[in-house]
Amino acid sequence: MKPHKVFSNNIDADRYESESSRSLWSIFKIMGEFVDGYETLLKVGPCISIFGSARVKPGSKYYELAVQAAASISENGFGVITGGGPGIMEAANKGAYSKNGKSVGLGIDLPKEQGVNRYVSPNYVINFRYFFVRKVMFVKYAQGFIVLPGGFGTLDELFETITLIQTEKIMKIPIVLIGTEYWQGLIDWIKDKLVQNGYIHENDLDLFYLTNDVDEAVKHICDFYEDKEPKPNFSY
Repeated sequence: MKPHKVFSNNIDADRYESESSRSLWSIFKIMGEFVDGYETLLKVGPCISIFGSARVKPGSKYYELAVQAAASISENGFGVITGGGPGIMEAANKGAYSKNGKSVGLGIDLPKEQGVNRYVSPNYVINFRYFFVRKVMFVKYAQGFIVLPGGFGTLDELFETITLIQTEKIMKIPIVLIGTEYWQGLIDWIKDKLVQNGYIHENDLDLFYLTNDVDEAVKHICDFYEDKEPKPNFSY
């Protein structure tokens, strides 16, 4: 079968130089986002990152559970970090706001999601262009994670965090999944496919905790810090 030639060997030098220049300058934009994030979040203090779907509506089951979880976390002295958008993120910021807690929003420019929700503290709004910089901020300044049902973005953030702990790039911190009816199928698949085939160790299942109960979720995090001092996580 004759190979299908996709690329030409002829390189437009001017175009290549222009693209290279833009790529190099983007490094400074990336550095700027890291500096802004580090400078702002370092002042916040111990926080819990709360993830979940942007599509969940106020009044729905998981929206209200996120409000309750964030309110309880705030009463226990932690700030709350979210992506600053609608749905679960708004609910978590609302819960922190209701208890005069620190309510952080790490916004990002997306076609269908602009700006941060009204429950984010004005002093703790950070907007990002780059997803990967934003994800570093979710992890570096979090002392734990509460994860409610969500889509690809939620799963991406969850599995990246688990991987960082598994590979000891960050210290072990509590990860709590709320919503058995949503998470149990995934956990069963992890046990059947990953553990049984040796792709992960059975002990890796201990890297997260599943519950339906908000009080139990918050207690799991607080108990973890009963004899530990919360501090920033250095990832990457």
